[in-house]
Amino acid sequence: MEISGKIIAVLPIATGQGKNGTWRSQDYVLETADQYPKKVCFNLFGDKIDQFPIAIDDQVNVSFDVESREYNGRWYTTVRAWKIEKNVVSASAAAPSSFSAPAPSFDAAPGAGEGSDLPF
Repeated sequence: MEISGKIIAVLPIATGQGKNGTWRSQDYVLETADQYPKKVCFNLFGDKIDQFPIAIDDQVNVSFDVESREYNGRWYTTVRAWKIEKNVVSASAAAPSSFSAPAPSFDAAPGAGEGSDLPF
């Protein structure tokens, strides 16, 4: 799955000790650019935190998986990102172009009025 938008929050890194060693996890909040913007909290885990450095106000495309798990009779859902691409907004794309085409000239056709077959 994919979602695009602007990063509006970078939450602190959480760390812990598991049965497989130390783990790291960081959450980010993205806001979509739809007519009715939505906020989506997604997660990067382990080495992906360093692989995809992102900051507040970055425009990104996030590829992610959604997974749910049960713990003590309650269900928890995680939006886990596996790829993040930054959108680069160039200055020329952001500013409207000031280029204007030359105005067409409407000179009389050569030979007009000199015995041509045209009625005008």
